[in-house]
Amino acid sequence: MKRLSQYFLRGLLAVLPIGITLYLLYALVVWSERFALTLLRPLIGDFYVPGLGLVLAAALVLLAGFLVSTHATARLLNWVELPFTNLPVVKSIYSSLKSFADYFAPHRRDATPQQVVILRPPGAEWEVVGLVTRHHLHGLPAGFLPGDRVAVYLPMGYMIGGYTVFVPRAWITPIDMSVEEAMRSSLIAWMAASPPRGAAPPSTPPSPAPAQPETRPHEHP
Repeated sequence: MKRLSQYFLRGLLAVLPIGITLYLLYALVVWSERFALTLLRPLIGDFYVPGLGLVLAAALVLLAGFLVSTHATARLLNWVELPFTNLPVVKSIYSSLKSFADYFAPHRRDATPQQVVILRPPGAEWEVVGLVTRHHLHGLPAGFLPGDRVAVYLPMGYMIGGYTVFVPRAWITPIDMSVEEAMRSSLIAWMAASPPRGAAPPSTPPSPAPAQPETRPHEHP
């Protein structure tokens, strides 16, 4: 019975991620297809091609990206955002989500580059992985400790959230990992994290060579 429960648990862990992914994709396709039918039914009547909803959703996203890239539409978007940036509760939610999305968006030249680092205080035996979100303290209100300090976001596992700490730059060490990989690994508490790119697997140190007997020069009487 114990072996059967182990097999069941292993099978569940193997099937569950695939099942949830397929379900989310199915829900997205169904929603987009229904949206396309509702939007295009007055124009196309009974004519419909499967997959038209996905094509329409992709076209709308591309159109939105093109429009927000223009100066006139960007100014119009600022007016549209006014209700979301002025209402007390909505302002906090919208600003947080927008800032989080902007961090992962393609950056401008003057934006903070995305960087994954290891945060290790001096003399500490522990370390955490974080994302540098600010490379300086310029523009922040008075009260922060002086010096060359950076802001590091520490994501939490199994939930959306984390902490932002301001630490000296000497405490951080950049690592060769993308932001997406770091966030994905932090979400599952680094249980299935792969070794960093380019890192060689640990190897056992070579055993010392056997000692050779010491030879002395032959002495003649």
